[in-house]
Amino acid sequence: MNRKPKTSTIVIQTIIAIIIAAYVLFPFFIVLINSFKTTNAITENPVGLNGASFSQFITNLNDVVNNTHFQFWSAFGTSALITVISLVLLAVFGGMTAWVICRNKTVWSTVIYFVFIASMIIPFQVVMLPLISTFRDVGKFIGIQMLQSVPGIIFAYLGFGGAMTVFILTGFIKGIPFELEEAAYIDGCLPEEVFFRIVFPMLKPVIMTVTILNGMWIWNDYLLPSLMLGLNGKVKTLPVAVQAFVGSYVKQWNMILTAALLAIIPMIIVFLIGQKQIVQGMVDGAIK
Repeated sequence: MNRKPKTSTIVIQTIIAIIIAAYVLFPFFIVLINSFKTTNAITENPVGLNGASFSQFITNLNDVVNNTHFQFWSAFGTSALITVISLVLLAVFGGMTAWVICRNKTVWSTVIYFVFIASMIIPFQVVMLPLISTFRDVGKFIGIQMLQSVPGIIFAYLGFGGAMTVFILTGFIKGIPFELEEAAYIDGCLPEEVFFRIVFPMLKPVIMTVTILNGMWIWNDYLLPSLMLGLNGKVKTLPVAVQAFVGSYVKQWNMILTAALLAIIPMIIVFLIGQKQIVQGMVDGAIK
């Protein structure tokens, strides 16, 4: 017989949840209220609402969007292009890799799978300097510029995002009955047709999960684009472009925080729309 939790337990859990929520949302609160202020008002009191006004937010917004150094629309388009192409390639190649690992019960498939898992625990800071040197050499060898270019950073995101994508998709594919694929083979389908016609459509829930998770990471990433694209390069993502408001002696905090708000709004919208798919996809992948 199920027992109802005590009132005191519910109150304690509610208080803990409120504290955690306040802690998590506090940085967003700081960004939000300070985008309605001037730099002087932010410096005097960054936490309070003194000096905040909607008219100042409109002024900050216009200054950010029309700033020639920031180039909001160019940076926004670059971030969108890099994010969309990376997510599509991660979903397709990650699904193919996970499917091959699951359906080929060999020692090598197991080794490759554990290599993917092992790569997830390697900190990016360990490989970031060798990464730049390697990409420079590879670019010279193949004749394609890998640094300060969109193809180069997309290739890097495929490497860093592939491990988690394969890990989650593998757990889901294990629950797909192999009899469905056998029936397709009997009907004369090639392996490529089996994957794209039978397996890939069934991966839609979990692909939505990895797409949103990878999308939030790629869109908000600062360290990898700053290394590969450079702070003064022609190609900039939104997080890197915000650096334009940070000078050697003066920091335009109202512009920085307004630009940061514009950068995080798209991901907030995407997360709110797809939060059910994230949870459901993670649960399905874990169970299967």
